Amino acid sequence: MRNYETTFIVDPVLSGDEIKSTAQAYVEHLQKEGCEIVFVDEMGLRTLAYPINRKNSGVYYCVEYKASNGAFLQAFELALRRDERIMRFLTVALDKYGVQYNADKRDGKISKAKKKKQEKAAKTESSAHGVSRKKADAPKVTGVPSGDAAEAKKEEEE
Repeated sequence: MRNYETTFIVDPVLSGDEIKSTAQAYVEHLQKEGCEIVFVDEMGLRTLAYPINRKNSGVYYCVEYKASNGAFLQAFELALRRDERIMRFLTVALDKYGVQYNADKRDGKISKAKKKKQEKAAKTESSAHGVSRKKADAPKVTGVPSGDAAEAKKEEEE
């Protein structure tokens, strides 16, 4: 069995039900072809890097699946090309590292949320001690901002 991943962007002008039914239609199409669906990730509405069909955003879907061979891919991609609701798509054959990465991502081992929690814990730890990193690490300024150095010494002596 070979592992594949297809990411496609659905037109955001459609209603929420139409968007979900579009994605579901392609998942069902894959199942009819004999593919085993591993995971369907609705990434949601995202801003595009450049306009596509005069649209600046799209609803992203990523479908990970297993298939015995790649014979069905031409017909599947042709259906994606013909559908006006699909703005762009990309199908990738995954190697063992891609499969492991996706599995780790689903299990929560790889994510931005985990990094944010670690950063939050580090911030609360330093604030619990009453010392701010910015204040502690800042160099102490000793000197005269402007004017004559001799006048500053006289003022210090007085």
